[in-house]
Order: sequence, then C-alpha cells, then structure tokens
Amino acid sequence: MADRKTLRVYRTRGPVDGEDWAAVAVALNERMARRRIGQQDLARESGVSVSTLRELQHGAGRRVQNKTLTAIARALDWPDNHLIDVLLAGTPTGSEPTGDPGREILAALARVEDRLGEIARRLAVVEETISRSGEPDRT
Repeated sequence: MADRKTLRVYRTRGPVDGEDWAAVAVALNERMARRRIGQQDLARESGVSVSTLRELQHGAGRRVQNKTLTAIARALDWPDNHLIDVLLAGTPTGSEPTGDPGREILAALARVEDRLGEIARRLAVVEETISRSGEPDRT
C-alpha cells in the first residue's frame, strides 16, 4: 500500500476527493493580479489555452494534466509543483518566487517590449496603406 504522504502523480485530472480547485483559483488569481498579467499574456508565456486558464481561475475542476499546472506555475515564477501542492493541500507551500526578484520586472518589461513591437508593426501597415493610396504624407 502506498504511503499517504507521497505525492500522487496523475496523468490527467478530474475532480477527486481531497483536491481543492478553489484554492488553485485563488492562488492563480492573486498571482496574476500581483504580477499584472492577463489571461492572454499568461497563455502565451505558459503555452496553455486561454479557455483552460479561465476554467482554472473559476475553480472548475475539469481535466487538467500535471504538466499544464506545471507550465502555469513556471510562467508565474513559482516552483514547478506549486499549483499541484495547492491543489492537494489547499494552501501554497511557498508562494514567493524562488529565483531573483528582478525576474518579475524583467518579465513585465518583456511583455511591454512585445506589445510595443506589435504596435510598431501595425503602424507600419497603416503607413504603407496610406502611402499606397496616394494620399500626401502628413508628417
């Protein structure tokens, strides 16, 4: 018989007695708010779909693989097993990031740079469209 203190490893998740999906939702929402990261940005950084993130943020105990929880934890600069620990224990084992505190700032800066690049690309398309239409340059 397996030791009850040993972390259970699942391939897929569904609601199981002893799992606290509401605690996962609270931890996820608090971390996203603290880091000022939205669903789209977290989806991009973690490789997890927005719909899966939305379900987790609402505490829905749908089927989610451990690797999904791990990817989200990594994107939020938590230890890999953080969300799994929250799910099984209902409380985080250490909510502060394990790495350099400056990583949070660098991650936010990277998101700003990505967004700025996207804006610059869109502006270039607008400028190209205007120049092709024969309108005089207004600069």
